[in-house]
Parts: sequence; structure tokens; C-alpha cells
Amino acid sequence: MSGSSFRFLGVAALVLSLAGCTPSSRKGANRNPSPQAVAPALPAAAAQNAQSPAAAKSQANTAQQQRVQQLIANVEKAYSAGEASYRKGKLPEAKAEFDRAVDLMLTSPIDIKSDPQLQDEFDRIVDAVNALEMEALKQGNGFAPAVEPSPADVASDVTFAVDPNLVAKARADLATTKSDLPLVMNDYVAAYINFFANTQRGHNTLLHSFERAGRYKAMIQRVMSEEGVPQDLIYLAVAESGFQPRAVNPHSGAGGMWQFMPHGDYGLIRNGYMDERFDPEKSTRAYARYMKFLYDQLGDWYLSMAAYDWGAGNVQRAVQKTGYADFWELYKRNNLPGETKNYVPEILAAIIIANHPTQYGFDEITLDPPVLTDTVTVNYSVDLRLVSDLVDAPVDELMALNPSLLRFTTPRDVAFDLHLPAGTAALFDQRIAAIPEDKRDAWRYHRVTPDDTMDSVARSFHVQVAELAAANHLNEDESLAGIEALVVPVPPAAAPSSRSMLYTTRRGDTLVSIADRFGVSLAQLRNWNHLTGIKVAPGRRLHVGEPARIARAHSAHRRTSSRGAALRDPAPSAKTKRGSAAASATSRAAKSTGSGSAKKSRKRKHSSSASSTASK
Repeated sequence: MSGSSFRFLGVAALVLSLAGCTPSSRKGANRNPSPQAVAPALPAAAAQNAQSPAAAKSQANTAQQQRVQQLIANVEKAYSAGEASYRKGKLPEAKAEFDRAVDLMLTSPIDIKSDPQLQDEFDRIVDAVNALEMEALKQGNGFAPAVEPSPADVASDVTFAVDPNLVAKARADLATTKSDLPLVMNDYVAAYINFFANTQRGHNTLLHSFERAGRYKAMIQRVMSEEGVPQDLIYLAVAESGFQPRAVNPHSGAGGMWQFMPHGDYGLIRNGYMDERFDPEKSTRAYARYMKFLYDQLGDWYLSMAAYDWGAGNVQRAVQKTGYADFWELYKRNNLPGETKNYVPEILAAIIIANHPTQYGFDEITLDPPVLTDTVTVNYSVDLRLVSDLVDAPVDELMALNPSLLRFTTPRDVAFDLHLPAGTAALFDQRIAAIPEDKRDAWRYHRVTPDDTMDSVARSFHVQVAELAAANHLNEDESLAGIEALVVPVPPAAAPSSRSMLYTTRRGDTLVSIADRFGVSLAQLRNWNHLTGIKVAPGRRLHVGEPARIARAHSAHRRTSSRGAALRDPAPSAKTKRGSAAASATSRAAKSTGSGSAKKSRKRKHSSSASSTASK
């Protein structure tokens, strides 16, 4: 039998088997069928068409699973990086990676609860992070970094032996020190130079303060020049905060780089949305103007520094009591509290060391790079999550660039200078134009990916397909091919009333999910409710907005001392408010004496967790 016969029989057998019959069961059948009967094309095509919807659904499920797997892989990568940093003792880095792992899931367009695998991953990551934080809390402050005290804090209440050789060296250096403040060298200043140069704690604290100054030095110098005050007044930030713009005194509430009190009129706005004490540039301008105000009152920069710490009224009374308008005379005659005695010498020591760093062992100073931003002024409420979508920057980076912002949204009907990553202002303006102004506190912006459909995007953001299509002037079944991005009409979260600022937790809630639901940061939620970690028991009532604080009248004995201080004198303003003891002399005090200080004793622990934090 020829090879062609074998091929023919094989094909015939295959056809018969596909028809459900064997050759033996087809009695009488034509054993030599025509070639046209071998491949029934039409039935095969019909079967293929009948399976198309199932195949399409299978492909969609496969694409969804691929996205889930990719998301889980990214989450695991972030968590592993955080765990590695944790094991090395790098807690701030660990926290950042853990937060990123959680945020990747919370901000993903994939609904966590709709995918069991993703829900399991979320629960596992949250539990693992919580366990590590509990472990860290047993050893210290959890993931919160041990906020570095200012150089003034570490040097308080310490007696230093004066080295005659160091005094002679410092006096020689003073001759070549360039400063727009009148510098002096005496035993008091030399004692602080010795502490900062020759003790590990003093050296490291001042070193880190100098390094952080690099972030804001150019800005501070510009503002000082514009306001007409000496450039070297920058070094008061060494004593006040160590150049940490989110530093907060947990006892007095003084906050920001220049440690302004939360009450008082310094030209800084403080409301439920923002606190400009934490805005580096605006607080610096308020500080420069206030120092100029003090100098106009006292006529001496050393006395002005003392007044910044103790209050102008207190300094003026000490001058009147002794007859000496000289800081060093007041120092020697014990007419100043201990904190204020130390305040001026330590600032002078920092100025001298900054001008001669290598001579005092600071040859390893590497300035932090300056904070560079684009700034756009917005007169509407915009959610930082939308801003994140528009400029392709993480929300936590935007919070860090806007430390004065207390919520995830900018204030409504009030101008706000929104700081963006450098080079993104044009992109922000271009993309936000597609979103109606009154929707910018809720709507989102979604970059279209090849696998996206109208239905998948709508599901991701929990909106109706019809609403998504209408917002983008598309048909509900329209392909997204060739479309770069969609605006997503997410409904605004209901603004809590004064009675609904409390939320009762439910099973499955975590502090992370609650913070995301109410548009506040994790740090804020923890701070308002005095909590740590991530887990929270069901049935607990939590503040989900800043708790109201009751204003109390200030008592007549509200004065500063080395252990406590009152309100720092505000610059002259019609809005100036005083405590009850000074109510009868408000305008006179605002123009002449004043009696307070904006911060309490520096014998404190700074906290860097200003309400925004920042952070999420």
C-alpha cells in the first residue's frame, strides 16, 4: 500500500472518531469519502464562536490575576526592604518601606476585599508590621524616629570647665570671623564651644543641626535679607529646633523651626486645615519680622535674643531693675533665668564654630541638599491623593513638602501655597484643568493601562460606569485604546459634623484603613487617640478629626521662668490678643513692653510629628 493510502485512511479514521463513530459502527457507510467531507469548517467555526465569551472572561480573569500578582510582588518587595532595615536598626527607613507596602494596596485600583488572595496579603502585611512595631515599642519609641534634641537641649543645665587654651584660640578666631552680629568671646561662650567641640553628644548634635541647615539655608538667608535683619540670626534655629521644621514641644505646644506657640498673632495662619508655624519659609519670615520688632524695642541684638526666649517685657523689667541695658551685666547679676542665660552664649558659640568648622573638629560637615520645589497657589480644596495622581509623586512626599498641611486636602476658599516636586508645576496645571474646580477634593486622575476597560476602572474606584463615561464624554462600552488618562468622579466623603467626629470601630478595621477612609494621616489618628501600632479593637470610639480644644483664660501669674514661659510677644497687630492679666494694657504692651515668650522652657523633648505629617 502506498504512503498516500496510509494518509487517506488515517484522515478518514480521524473524521469518524470526531463524529462520535468508529469505522466498525458505520455499516454501509462510504469507505471512500470525498476530501470535502474531511474538514467540516462551518460547525468548527460555530463552536469557536460559542466559546468566545468564556474565553474572553478567562482572559480578563487572567489579566486581573496578573495585576494582583504584580501588586503582591511589589508589596512583598517593599515589606522585605522594610524588614531588612528593621533588622539593621534603621527604624525610620523601615517605617517608610512598611508604609509603602500598605499604601501600595490601599491606593491600588484593585479592590482588596474583592480578591481573597489580596485580602490575605493585606491582613498578613498589617499583622506582620504591627508585630514588628510592638517589638520595637518594647525597646523604645516604636518606628517613630528618636527625634534629635536641639544643641541647646543637650547642653542645658551642664557646667563646663573653661579651657584657657581654647579661650585664647577662640579669641584669635574671632578676629577673622565674619558676622553681622556683634560677637564677643568670654568664659560663657567658651564653655559652649568646648562642649560642642570636645564632647561626643554636643559635637554630634551640633553637627547634625549644621547638616540639616543645608535644606533651608539659602531660603533663610534670602528672607533675612528681604526683612533687613542680620544673617547670623539663622543660628537661633540651632537653639530652637536644630533646623527641624516639624519639631513640637509636647508640653507647651510650641512648634516649627522657630518654636512659635500655637496661640498669638505672628502673621501665621492656624486652622483646621493648616498650621503655618510648620511652613519653613512663612515661619522664617514671621521670625525675622518678630526679631526686628524686638530690636526696635530693645536696641540691642543680645537683649533681643534674650527677649525671644524670655519675653520683651521680662527683659525690660530686668533692665529697669538693674539699670544695665547689657545682656552680660544681667547675666552676671543673676537677673536672667538659667535658660535665658545659656541661650545667647550657645548661639554665639554656634556662630563661631560655623565660621571655623575644621578648627573645632567639624571637618566632616556635609550639608543636606536644599529642598527644591515648584509652588502653585490654589484657592480651592484639592486632595493630595489627586495631586499625587497628577504629578506622579507619592502622597508622603507631598506631605513632606507641605509640612503646614494638617489634612489630606488644602483649605477651601483660602489661598494655599502648594509645594510640588521640582519641575512638576506645568504638569499639575495641565492635568488638573480637566477636573472641575469644585470636584478637586474628591475626584481622581487615572493613567490608562493597556488592560484597562471602562468597567475595570469603574470597579477599581467604586463608581458607576455611566458616571465614569459621562465625566470623560465617552460611551459606556467605548474602548480606551488611544486614551491617555481618565478623570474619575469619586463621590466626596461626607464631611463629619461636630457630633460625628467620633467613629466607632468595626471588625476588620485597622488604623490604616480608618485613616484612609476619613482622609487623615495615620500619625494624626494615632496622636488624636493616643494610640500606637496599627490594630484597633472593634467597638472603640476614635476621633477622626482634630479634637476641639477649650480655650481657657490665662491666669495673672502667667510668667516665664527657666522652667516655663508664656506667650511670646506678637508683632504689633490689631488682632493681638493677651491673657486676662494683660488685657487692660493690650495696645500698650504690643507697642512697647510685652511680657511673654512664644515657647516654654527648652528643657524638653522635641517631637517631629507635627499634625501633618505629614506622613500618612
